[in-house]
Amino acid sequence: MTKKRGNDEGSIFKTPNGRWRGQISLEGHRQSKIFSTQRECIDWVRKNRNQISDGLTYASTQLTLGEYLDGWLTNKKATRRYATWIHYQLLVQRYINPALGTMKLKDLRTVHVQGLINQLLNSGTGIYTIRKMNDVLKCALNLAIRQDMIMRNPSKSAVIPEKPHKEMKILSEDQVSRLLVAAKGHRLEALFHVTVTTGIRESEVLALKWPDVDWVKHTLKVERQLERPHGEGVQFTPPKTAFGKRSIKLGNISVEVLREHFDRQQAERIAAGSKWNEFDLIFPSRVGTPIHQRDLQRTFKILLKRAGLPPVRFHDLRHFSASLLLNNGVPVIIVSRRLGHARASITSDVYGHLLPNMQDEAAELIDGLVTSTEVKPDDPIWVKKMNGFRLHTVAHEEPLTPELQKIMNDKPKNPI
Repeated sequence: MTKKRGNDEGSIFKTPNGRWRGQISLEGHRQSKIFSTQRECIDWVRKNRNQISDGLTYASTQLTLGEYLDGWLTNKKATRRYATWIHYQLLVQRYINPALGTMKLKDLRTVHVQGLINQLLNSGTGIYTIRKMNDVLKCALNLAIRQDMIMRNPSKSAVIPEKPHKEMKILSEDQVSRLLVAAKGHRLEALFHVTVTTGIRESEVLALKWPDVDWVKHTLKVERQLERPHGEGVQFTPPKTAFGKRSIKLGNISVEVLREHFDRQQAERIAAGSKWNEFDLIFPSRVGTPIHQRDLQRTFKILLKRAGLPPVRFHDLRHFSASLLLNNGVPVIIVSRRLGHARASITSDVYGHLLPNMQDEAAELIDGLVTSTEVKPDDPIWVKKMNGFRLHTVAHEEPLTPELQKIMNDKPKNPI
């Protein structure tokens, strides 16, 4: 009987066509290679087996981590959104390469990655940034493993503290009303109204164009987002996921607000004259160009101060919109689609703290329904209303016979 080899020991097999396959397994990941001769196969297995403890294969020799990451970034450029790729490049150039770039790829160990993480923590770098940096390094080194350049991923075992839980700031209905009053008459009044009522993202609202509005169906299409990658100009890109492309139903008031904004913009277009740049944006600058996120946030802070409200992020308007819908009984799946989440579970995870209130209402509703025994069969419709929910039950259309009436009025002698 063939002896079962342990993990990391390696095996060789003769293939049906007379060639030899070497195989070695590390931490559940199997790697194999085909050779013409048995001797070549044995040498490959032996070299890999002997070097596992060093965390490398013979395939990687003098390549530095910085050189490897340069090649990895070049390949990633074709498969990632440009803004995402720019972010990867920034993390590599700002954090990884200055500390570890000159080190040989084969010499990189967890202690080196952990040292970089500790150094960044001590310098005050945010945990979110450190996690993203380590994620990029981990992703790059996973490819190096698949390419037989290293055998272990040293960033996998690095320890990063958990990010402290930050309670979500959700404005009250009164606070949002005060904000909208403060924005009354401002050239971007409609922008804040649309953001509050749709829960649209900042990058999405700044990329809206007039053809996205269906004046008949009262819908708003989200087709793109506005990005300004580090060191680059303005770019209109598709939403991050397929679910980001969506159609949001607008209320009558929102449609009227947009009509008034359209008229205001025509006046601005005439006033700008030849300085106007035609991007067909719903919310452009005074000369038609895309608004910079920094300028929008500055305006938002001014309006918050004018309304006497505490400082919050523009993104918190999105949280308000979602929380308002959920607290008023709108199903999670509908809220998820309006927000452009890929899955309803994402909405539940982000706003799960709001659901217990809905559970209370649901419990009271069902409790009232199953315990209510007061029946009026002569009424055409029986209505039960609890906590804003309404249940309609259509009665029998034909009048009840005296026999049926007696049966319904009599209590059972042997209840189950």
